[in-house]
Amino acid sequence: MTRSVRRAAASALALPFSATPFVATVTVALTVFAGAAPATGAWLTMLLVDELTSGAASTGRAAFLAIASAVVGGLTIALLYLGGHLAEVVQQRVTLTVESRLFRRIATLPGLGHIEDPAFHDRLRLAEQAAQEAPGTISQFTQELIRSVVLLASFAGALLVVWPPMTLLLLASVVTAVLARLAIARREAATEEAWVATDRRRLFYRALLTDVRAAKEIRLFGLGSLLHTRMVDSLATVSSARLSAARRGMLVQSGLALLSATVTGAGTVVVAVGVVTGRSSVGDLVLFLGAVAGVQTGLSGVVVQLGETGRAVRLFGHYLDVLDTDDDLPVGTGTPVRPATIELRDVWFRYGDDGPWVLRGVNLTIPAGAAVGIVGVNGAGKSTLVKLLCRFYDPQRGTITWGGTDIRELDIAALRERIGVVFQEFMTYDLTAAENIGIGQLQQLNDRSRIVAAAEAARVAETVAALPNGYDTVLSRTFADEEQTGVTLSGGQWQRIALARCLMRTDAELMVLDEPTSGLDAEGEHRVHATLREHAEGRTRLLISHRLSALRGAEKIVTLVDGRIAEQGSHDELMNAGGEYARLFSLQADGYQDARVR
Repeated sequence: MTRSVRRAAASALALPFSATPFVATVTVALTVFAGAAPATGAWLTMLLVDELTSGAASTGRAAFLAIASAVVGGLTIALLYLGGHLAEVVQQRVTLTVESRLFRRIATLPGLGHIEDPAFHDRLRLAEQAAQEAPGTISQFTQELIRSVVLLASFAGALLVVWPPMTLLLLASVVTAVLARLAIARREAATEEAWVATDRRRLFYRALLTDVRAAKEIRLFGLGSLLHTRMVDSLATVSSARLSAARRGMLVQSGLALLSATVTGAGTVVVAVGVVTGRSSVGDLVLFLGAVAGVQTGLSGVVVQLGETGRAVRLFGHYLDVLDTDDDLPVGTGTPVRPATIELRDVWFRYGDDGPWVLRGVNLTIPAGAAVGIVGVNGAGKSTLVKLLCRFYDPQRGTITWGGTDIRELDIAALRERIGVVFQEFMTYDLTAAENIGIGQLQQLNDRSRIVAAAEAARVAETVAALPNGYDTVLSRTFADEEQTGVTLSGGQWQRIALARCLMRTDAELMVLDEPTSGLDAEGEHRVHATLREHAEGRTRLLISHRLSALRGAEKIVTLVDGRIAEQGSHDELMNAGGEYARLFSLQADGYQDARVR
């Protein structure tokens, strides 16, 4: 057993006692009693049989042994039921603890490095699987193992009295079975690890087939059959690998069953011959058969569960790895100053060590309180620049300063509290309208007046007020209850909701607007920009838009070309320079030229 597997096993076994110490301890105690009860009952049965076959049976003694045997049997069943219930309580508490720890770690990752890494998602998939399966499997196995160990120890004494060699034979068969099941578990876990990426693709295709956002294109382009085929092919590949591992396990288990039957048969013959020759009593045979049946029943449960538990423990190692994942960004401790000029000094960035450079030696000053526009074709690095300013990543070279301090030295949460963003790919949450806006400033999530003010500033208040339940309407058709059915919004309406979410941060010093009006009509775009000029007065604004007319009012416009700053200046200066900005602006303006418009 490797060190990592031993660590995973120890951590898994400790979980019940950290999740619910008292109930876990009581469960263990009851399991011990339940394990000892069958051997006690078998011993009483042996005494009763010997009493009845002695030829001088005492009515009182026989009655006492019969009653005692029945009481022990009933008590055993009661203990099993009670222990089973408590084990379920432990399992539920452990599952809650495991899920909470896993997703708390995901929620507290400071950057996007891990979240955007496919290899991390494969490990996370295994960790989720372990979180769902391992707690219950390991808890059940632990309880069964304790009961079986006590059962084995209790019956071992009986077997030593009747026929000592039988104890050694049973132990030998048990050790063989355990080693074989552990080997099977390793193969099954290796199968899960090897095919996790394929299984994740299956889940991806399955999710697409039921995704409301993808439904239109899937039906328009006839993609249903393609996605279904790929989902089934992925499932078939994974299922084939799992069946292959299960087939090998079945052959091993069949061999072990034959070995166990051979050992039992040999022992029974020896004891039966002893009864015939007078070396043993009928009670000895009854005790022996009860002991063999009890031990085999208990151990068969352990051996069967051992494979699942071994697989669960190995997968649990991935869960521990995710919990131990290092932060992808160091968290600073400094406090951002107000107001702050932001500077990028020779900033280089790429998403992977072997990937292309997305930003190349960018030098840019964003003065406090100024409006700066960013222009560039797709792939020029505009959105990456936003990610760096929000400190979702750190540049590989160069620095970004806030008020003269490297942002890596600033408290990351405090820095982000000073920033409001409308992302180009903003989220549409399956929440109420009020929540979709209010989450922009969690401290004011229940402040309805503040939420309404933000909606009014984003020119979406009338739309929300007209919804069936106003601000309490769920903006989704995914979920529904008996009281109300959610509604969907248009792209432009959702964009205004996202803008209102950003405007909740009234104290934000830097407002980043990445294509904030791409889904709006001309009138809506004009109103939103007027709103932004009014509500963002005195705050630093970074405006990114393919509609260059929206950036004409910026004090400075920066043109990005292949990750480099090609030019910067005011609109008039850049038009007079005749560079990339003038070319892009002229291309757009040409589409609006008409001889009838003067």
